[in-house]
Amino acid sequence: MGGMAPTVVLAVGTKKGLWLGTSEDRQEWAFTGPHFLMTEVPSIGIDTRDGRTRILVGVRSEHWGPTVVWSDDLGQSWTEPEQGSIAFPPDTGAALERIWQLQPDSADRPGVVWAGCEPISVWKSTDAGRTFELNRGLWDHPHREHWGAGYGGAAAHSVLPSPADADTVHVAMSTGGVYRTTDAGQSWTARNQGISAYFMPDPNPEFGQCVHKIARDASDPLTLFAQNHHGVYRSDDNADSWTSIAEGLPTDFGFVMLTHPRRGGTAWVVPIQADGERIPPHGELAVHRTDDGGRSWQRFDAGLPQAEFNAVLRDAASVDTLEPAGVYFGTRGGEVFASADEGASFSEVLAHLPDVLCVRSAVVVG
Repeated sequence: MGGMAPTVVLAVGTKKGLWLGTSEDRQEWAFTGPHFLMTEVPSIGIDTRDGRTRILVGVRSEHWGPTVVWSDDLGQSWTEPEQGSIAFPPDTGAALERIWQLQPDSADRPGVVWAGCEPISVWKSTDAGRTFELNRGLWDHPHREHWGAGYGGAAAHSVLPSPADADTVHVAMSTGGVYRTTDAGQSWTARNQGISAYFMPDPNPEFGQCVHKIARDASDPLTLFAQNHHGVYRSDDNADSWTSIAEGLPTDFGFVMLTHPRRGGTAWVVPIQADGERIPPHGELAVHRTDDGGRSWQRFDAGLPQAEFNAVLRDAASVDTLEPAGVYFGTRGGEVFASADEGASFSEVLAHLPDVLCVRSAVVVG
C-alpha cells in the first residue's frame, strides 16, 4: 500500500438511517450519522476503484420511494439523480419496491455496478452507479411467474459477477434459488441441483429454493458457497451442482455467507436456530468459520453478548481486505461488532441502533 496507513471504512445501514465509521487500527472507531434519518437503508456498496471511495446507498423512503444515492467524501455530501437511478421501463408494468444489493464489479471493469432489487430483478450500471439498466434476460425469464416472495419479500438479494469471466454472473433470489448467466445476461439458467426445498411438494426442484445468500471463493472463481433456508452448501463447478457442508454446525439455518478476500476455502456463517425460531442457537450468539471448504467448522464467541436473541440478516455482515481479515456484523437489536482477527474475537463498536439491515466495509489509503 505504498507505505501509507490504510483506513477501514465501515458503513451500517439500518431501518432508520445510515452510520459511517472510519478506523486506522480497527480498535478505535469514529462514526458519523445518522445520515438519512428515518429512511430505510437495505443496501450499500463501497466502490474503491478509480482512485476514489464512492459509497453507494440504496435508500427507501416511505414517502418518496427507493433510489440510489452516493457520496465521494465519506458522507459529507450526497448526490441523488433527479429522476432516480433505477426505474422500470413502462412496458414492464412494475414499480421499484426496494434495492437489496449494490455490488461493484471487478477492478478491471471500472464503472460497472450491479443492483439486485424487489420485485425480483437485476440491473447494471456502467457509469459508477448514476444510472442502471434492467437486465431483460432475467426479467423476461419463463420461470418468473413461478418465483415467490421470501419472508422479507420477492428479492434478487445476491449478485456475483465472476472476476474470471465478464460474461458470467450468478444471482440468488428469494424465492427461486440460484440462477447463472454465461452470456452477459442474455439468458439465465437455474443452478440448484443438490439444494433442498423441503417445504415444496418436490424437495429437489429445478428452481423454487429459498437461497438466503451466496458468496464466491477467493482462489477459485468456480467455487461458491450458499446459505439456504435450512442448508449450507458448496459448489465446485460454477454452481452446476451443490454439496452439503452443514455437518459440524449447530444448525443449518441462517442468512449470512461470507468468504475470505484472499484465502481459498475460508468462509463464515452466523447460525440461527430455525426458520420458526429466528434467534441464535440456544440464545447464544456465535460466528462459525471454516478454513477447509466446509469439511470442518470452528465456533467463535469471544466478545459477543450472551445471551442474545436477535438475528443477523443476510447483508448485515462483511469482511475487509486487510491481513488478517476483519469481520463485521450487526444484529436486529442494533448492535454492531468488529473483529480484527478473522472472527476469533469481537468488540462492540455501535449499540442501540435501529434494526441493522446492511453492513459493508472497505479499505482505503490516504
